[in-house]
Amino acid sequence: MVADGGADPEFPDPDSALVLEPDCERCPELAACRNRIAWGNGPADADVLVVGEAPGAGAPDAARWQGGNWTGLAYTAQHSGRRIRETMAAVGYPDSFYTNAVKCFPADPEDPSTNREPTAAERETCREHLRTEIERVDPDAVVATGKHATASMLAFEDRSVEGFVDGVLEPVRLDSLGLTLVPILHPAYRDIWLSRLGYDRGAYFEELGDVLDAAVDG
Repeated sequence: MVADGGADPEFPDPDSALVLEPDCERCPELAACRNRIAWGNGPADADVLVVGEAPGAGAPDAARWQGGNWTGLAYTAQHSGRRIRETMAAVGYPDSFYTNAVKCFPADPEDPSTNREPTAAERETCREHLRTEIERVDPDAVVATGKHATASMLAFEDRSVEGFVDGVLEPVRLDSLGLTLVPILHPAYRDIWLSRLGYDRGAYFEELGDVLDAAVDG
């Protein structure tokens, strides 16, 4: 098993971006504060699709991993982007497709350099893009990174999150989408919560790999 935190994962090919609506302005407040739309990216036939909440502000001065708000590619931030890609490689799924439930950086109006939580209306509006991505890629499993990404996936079936931490790594069948949802800890906060869940990193990776194998092979 490959432990994350080592060399950088491979930066995604910009040509792998699934651009669904160039210059989308369905959410005026998001369009006004974003730098770029962070589109999903990766193999168009991936077995696993990874979904986060929304891109962060990013780091425009970084050498390469600037974040989706600057690269136009979901999960390309210096910390979370590299970490989740390293994690998926470690558990045997390096060729996953990466996206966010909300494609644009939701700036906090009081501090535009930080995130606010996307509104319910923004989540609902962007859910059409997420559904299209899922239909195009047709994955066997979706890995949702954190509570809010999990909530966005469950919303497809009018379900809500109940006790998120207790549901980490517990597969949920979403029949309307024809896939298995696997909630995981958000990569930015993973190490804080692992011990509280009774895992070390190796055991967490092993169980995630086993759950995904069952979803993909089943």
